Amino acid sequence: MVKAKILVVEDERVVALSIQNRLEALGYIITANVISAEVALTGIRQNPPDLVLMDIKLKGDMDGIEAAAQMRQQFQLPIVYLSAYNDAETLERAKLTEPYGYLLKPFESKDLATTIEVALYKHKMEQQLL
Repeated sequence: MVKAKILVVEDERVVALSIQNRLEALGYIITANVISAEVALTGIRQNPPDLVLMDIKLKGDMDGIEAAAQMRQQFQLPIVYLSAYNDAETLERAKLTEPYGYLLKPFESKDLATTIEVALYKHKMEQQLL
């Protein structure tokens, strides 16, 4: 079985590399590991992923929630948020983008893998209904 291609959007390089290493150990293909929403949006056009792992608080003009909204609208990609924030305001903003998951940092590899697999399956089923 071919594993999914995943785009990682995380501005803390140590965290980003840890996530990438975990994903590769689980057999996933990393299309890119980027630090900003702007770079992520450009990268999707060049090498489209099957799923995006998106940090919410990013450096730059656009945060992860804004980027996710654009990715869903332009590319119909499933987004899984990775965040240390679970306050009501952040959750309300994130929910509006219809994410396929929301993992609080720090998280275990098994939780990451389970969330990704459920998100990919849900997205696949939704695409079949279109």
